[in-house]
Amino acid sequence: MLDDRARMEAAKEKVEQILAEFQLQEEDLKKVMRRMQKEMDRGLRLETHEEASVKMLPTYVRSTPEGSEVGDFLSLDLGGTNFRVMLVKVGEGEEGQWSVKTKHQMYSIPEDAMTGTAEMLFDYISECISDFLDKHQMKHKKLPLGFTFSFPVRHEDIDKGILLNWTKGFKASGAEGNNVVGLLRDAIKRRGDFEMDVVAMVNDTVATMISCYYEDHQCEVGMIVGTGCNACYMEEMENVELVEGDEGRMCVNTEWGAFGDSGELDEFLLEYDRLVDESSANPGQQLYEKLIGGKYMGELVRLVLLRLVDENLLFHGEASEQLRTRGAFETRFVSQVESDTGDRKQIYNILSTLGLRPSTTDCDIVRRACESVSTRAAHMCSAGLAGVINRMRESRSEDVMRITVGVDGSVYKLHPSFKERFHASVRRLTPSCEITFIESEEGSGRGAALVSAVA
Repeated sequence: MLDDRARMEAAKEKVEQILAEFQLQEEDLKKVMRRMQKEMDRGLRLETHEEASVKMLPTYVRSTPEGSEVGDFLSLDLGGTNFRVMLVKVGEGEEGQWSVKTKHQMYSIPEDAMTGTAEMLFDYISECISDFLDKHQMKHKKLPLGFTFSFPVRHEDIDKGILLNWTKGFKASGAEGNNVVGLLRDAIKRRGDFEMDVVAMVNDTVATMISCYYEDHQCEVGMIVGTGCNACYMEEMENVELVEGDEGRMCVNTEWGAFGDSGELDEFLLEYDRLVDESSANPGQQLYEKLIGGKYMGELVRLVLLRLVDENLLFHGEASEQLRTRGAFETRFVSQVESDTGDRKQIYNILSTLGLRPSTTDCDIVRRACESVSTRAAHMCSAGLAGVINRMRESRSEDVMRITVGVDGSVYKLHPSFKERFHASVRRLTPSCEITFIESEEGSGRGAALVSAVA
């Protein structure tokens, strides 16, 4: 019996040793934060912008809405495997507040539209708009349309932006290097059964910031932690060298998911990260995002579990066929495992759908693996946001800066402890800032409509 006990203790220790690789010390996070700030700076400067990994793209959103905008707006939201069409009615509510009412519908994007041609993708999108307008009897109206498009875009104006590169598994050919609003307008023209006035295109982080600004006028940062991870913030115009003029502020889309693409994260990347990267649609790109985003979190956990199996520390050293299949451990499983109340039922059920018959100890180890991966994600993400916020405080030379961050995204909203770990870590790294976090409701759709209202 004692031997058994000793063996179990030794095994437990070995598991913790393997998972310890995911732990980041305070000093590590400060290092990541400083490097992020350095890359942000390079992205903003004319002479270094081209080679900077963090592109710091100007969005041409200068002002935050003042709320004189009433009427009906349509907004589209394309940023992942689902596409959303939304009707936003902005009216004047009580005591000078605006009332914002929304109706929306989700459409899932078929694989062949994601990976076919740009025409196929945008034809599908305009088909969805047509369907939505039919349902709401709005075909006869020519509405202003705001388009939330959550991919790296170089803006030439608020309604003109060139797609730099697809991310998140999209591959539609003939879109990169082209004006996205033009592609949408062409598809609407080809259909010919409705008219739209595309007035603004924004990134989902920007839409989230604007949407939250309606609730809290100190909201000057928008962040998404969902399939991917990105942030935007209000930068002093004098620092935005890619756009003429020094007055006021402009919202900058950091595209920080690409941080690390020039080696800035190499010392923190583990074997699992390299494997996820190699088998992704864009090897060597978006490395920071791959440490955090929901598109990759489940896969990282799966690779950790396989390592533990190979070391004979889990499932008696035998993995099921499913567990050996790429993508089989979904990111929602990570949230579900960590939401388990302690009776391990939820963990057991998830593992049995993957063809495993776990022991109690197996369930506990799987939980520790999930916690290790998701905690590292929260901490890595906190270093980026702390970099942005400390930078804002310095450029505004405020002793103590009060700021609100608007956040959206499935990992942030649905994971049981990501938020708490993330908030605590950001606050440790920003001692001179008072930060409020608010969650955007319907963020990207509503925000796009509100941006089109001020465009």
